[in-house]
Amino acid sequence: MVEASDGQRVLIDTPPEVRLQLVAAKIGTVDAVLYTHEHADHVHGIDDLRAVSVSNGPLRLFGSPEAIDNIKRRFHYIFDGSPPPVRSSKPELTAHGLAVGKRISVGGLDVVPIEFDHGRTMVYGYRFGNFAYLTDVKSISAVAYDLLQGVEILVINALFEKAHPAHLSIPEAIEASERIGARRTLLTHLTHRYSHADLCARLPAGVEPAYDGVRVEFDEG
Repeated sequence: MVEASDGQRVLIDTPPEVRLQLVAAKIGTVDAVLYTHEHADHVHGIDDLRAVSVSNGPLRLFGSPEAIDNIKRRFHYIFDGSPPPVRSSKPELTAHGLAVGKRISVGGLDVVPIEFDHGRTMVYGYRFGNFAYLTDVKSISAVAYDLLQGVEILVINALFEKAHPAHLSIPEAIEASERIGARRTLLTHLTHRYSHADLCARLPAGVEPAYDGVRVEFDEG
């Protein structure tokens, strides 16, 4: 979740049981959703958006054109234009494709979509001022590095110590952080193979494991 200074909130992805995560975080409203890609663990909580979309009108979803088309096909009952039946769990949503590198205002925030390799598919990461959120990234292109210059706070995926065909390893994520020049980096998409305390003890200065409920402040400009 990314919150603008005016209080608007942008949710990144809708994983399974996202409603429970929002309840635990005491978040009752969402103003927009950004999708990184269409894999099940990032999309299959989409029906839970009903709780944050019905009272405030249609909720806007954004992502790559390919991801949005995929989501519309798989969840066609949401986007077919038919009115929701009484007591339906159907959320009220509109979906929009985003162009790589083109700045857009979403939920009170200036957002820059950035494309990354995720093995057999491509994913979007998002930059908000001096903050960037990147997950399910395998490699970072020269174009993406250019778009990330000036990022000071970075959330980036890091799976294992060894290389993986679809995700950055912990050493690769650290190397990417150094190249970007982030002063603070939080590693996400970690496995239970590595304990939080162990990672804290051995990661370099400025790099730390993320955890549920962690909060960071950033400059929106």
